Amino acid sequence: MISEALQRETLELLKKLVACPSLSGEEQGVADILKGYLGENGFTTLENDRYGDLVAGAAGTRPGIRLLFDGHIDTVPADNAGDWTTPPFEPVVREGKLYGRGTSDMKGADAAFAVAAAQYLREKGRDFSGELWFAGVVQEECFEGVCAREVAKRVKPDLVVIGEASEGNLKLSQRGRAEIVLETFGVPCHSANPEKGVNAATAMCALIHEIMKLPATRDPRMVGDGILVLTDIKSDPYPGASVVPHYCRATFDRRLLVGETRESVLKPIEAIIEAHKRLDPTLNARVSYPMGSAVCATGETVEAERFFAPWWFAADERVLRVKAAMEERGLAPAITGYSFCTNGSYYAGEAGIPTFGFGPSRENLAHTVDEHIALKDLYDAVDGYLAALHALLD
Repeated sequence: MISEALQRETLELLKKLVACPSLSGEEQGVADILKGYLGENGFTTLENDRYGDLVAGAAGTRPGIRLLFDGHIDTVPADNAGDWTTPPFEPVVREGKLYGRGTSDMKGADAAFAVAAAQYLREKGRDFSGELWFAGVVQEECFEGVCAREVAKRVKPDLVVIGEASEGNLKLSQRGRAEIVLETFGVPCHSANPEKGVNAATAMCALIHEIMKLPATRDPRMVGDGILVLTDIKSDPYPGASVVPHYCRATFDRRLLVGETRESVLKPIEAIIEAHKRLDPTLNARVSYPMGSAVCATGETVEAERFFAPWWFAADERVLRVKAAMEERGLAPAITGYSFCTNGSYYAGEAGIPTFGFGPSRENLAHTVDEHIALKDLYDAVDGYLAALHALLD
């Protein structure tokens, strides 16, 4: 267990982060808090890139790896604040837990790593190998891994630590995520005479009926299957008001496994469309990945196709060294994987950079009413990050 002084330092930093709302695109305040703290505690490179990502670094006097900690600093909204037992942006400690939006996802990890890095630099000065980097990444809740591309371009890391909630375990894989849009196109007419038109909503129902029969893909190395979930349907015009809809759009959430590609994920849906076209010559449909865009706090627009890659790595010597170092401090990390999507979609899934996850708290606390983090988990994360730093940079 870390000292009481480090516990207080961690808790106070986390309270400051939680008290500063940082919805996606509004992260500047939190970036400034972390920049100030890291600048006061040994980091000599302190920059913001074009998206507003905070990139902070400290270099040792001996050659070694570039180690990057990735922690996003945006949160989802707390629009249902009236349902919380405490205001979501007023951090409150109760029964050994800190309550507030972002405590688990993932300002707790940001604070824990920042304090661990500060303590490591106090202990070591510049007497360590390689370079230590911290990335406070923006827009992760909307675009997993997209803004991280700018961070990787600047840092060129050899190894990445993802700080997303892992229950204190080491995560060596992650399901990816894709949004899939299915569209049907019809011919409008009065609903009293439906035979004179082509009903796009009826066509959509027939396709969805077959699509939902598709089996989930599986990979024993991954946590969770490659599932496909229908998340919305909308016809046009809506409401219909006695008009047969000429257009219908459905959106699916598809979780991705290693080896699945943009083409392979769409192929079975395209096959269903083609089979239905042979039965119904009036069917006009297409399936695709949508593009998304958002404005960052800097005024820059981030834009990307909504396909975020999965990844998997075998436990190499460095991971095993980190695991042993954590165990020496009384922690008990298991080697497992994330079931959800992280910025590792870029680092590991696209760029192939060796990556593992380690962070405090549980993933099922993210985005919830009364989001919180157990203080013991928070302090154990500081201890775990210190163990990792000594194992990788000493």
